[in-house]
Amino acid sequence: MTEKTTISPAKRIWKRFKSHRRAYFSLIIFSFFFFFSLFAEVFSNDKPIIFSFDSKIFIPLITEYPETDFGGDFETPADYLDPYIVELLKNDSDWDIYPINRYSFNTINYFSPFPNPAPPSSVNLLGTDDRGRDVLARLIYGFRVSVLFGISLTIIGVVIGVLMGAIQGYFAGKTDLFIQRFIEVWGAIPELYLLIILASIFEPGLLILLAILSLFGWMGLSDYVRAEFLRNRNLEYVMAAKAIGLTSRKIITRHVLPNSLTPVIAFLPFRMSGAILALTSLDFLGLGVPSSTPSLGELLAQGKANLDAWWISLSTFVVLVSSLILLVFVGEGLRDSLDTRKIN
Repeated sequence: MTEKTTISPAKRIWKRFKSHRRAYFSLIIFSFFFFFSLFAEVFSNDKPIIFSFDSKIFIPLITEYPETDFGGDFETPADYLDPYIVELLKNDSDWDIYPINRYSFNTINYFSPFPNPAPPSSVNLLGTDDRGRDVLARLIYGFRVSVLFGISLTIIGVVIGVLMGAIQGYFAGKTDLFIQRFIEVWGAIPELYLLIILASIFEPGLLILLAILSLFGWMGLSDYVRAEFLRNRNLEYVMAAKAIGLTSRKIITRHVLPNSLTPVIAFLPFRMSGAILALTSLDFLGLGVPSSTPSLGELLAQGKANLDAWWISLSTFVVLVSSLILLVFVGEGLRDSLDTRKIN
């Protein structure tokens, strides 16, 4: 007889997820673009990565150099898009390595042959916005900001939601009743009006948006965790743990919580897509980050204000919708992988 090998639950879930081809490849594609955006300064910048000039090594990506170091006339930081500086470096540099896209998110192309917003060309692959900033660069940096914001908001919401749901479901009774009434009152506060009020008081920024959205983003998840804890709190293994004298904290963290995380894990991609869409919507309405910050919502607002500049709206729409679709596909695969009715 051959001995049957046992597979851990985590490996079994990963095996099911890999068999869900659409979700698996969506995760690979999304992870690739997110990893690419983390190094946006290397791939899209208005400064050379490194070059040799007059037998000296310069790394403008890290250190600012005055143009006098390259034979210029002023002590101001060198503008590596200035035709005069470009010509100096071209004639005397030994070798150089430039980013793939020669613009950063805040670089204004003063030397564009077209009026702003400029259409796509060999100079600006996806054109420029109404201020002369490269659309491709702002998409790369804006995608990074959106995903990092989504991850942060998801983590904070999950931590608070799991904590509140665990307390409700495990202790039940008056504790559950009190927290439920608090959630009902707190959920009745108009979130958008609160954002408008705070935006008029404080300068909008990512940290303020993260703090405000975190105050409301945990309530939906806490209901699922509460239901799981209510279901598991009276099972035999929990009663046995109470009988041997384990504290409530140990019972929650070691026994009940690991068996109640299925809805939490399954909803992670959907919560993240919701956070990205929330940031984009607020930026589009002018209640999000400052206009100097790269943002998908700000690009959509520019596309709305400049309907003839179709390249702004189209490229931003493609990036945003593709990101959300990939996250939804990942969420579907994760949900199916955690389905206990599947035995393979």
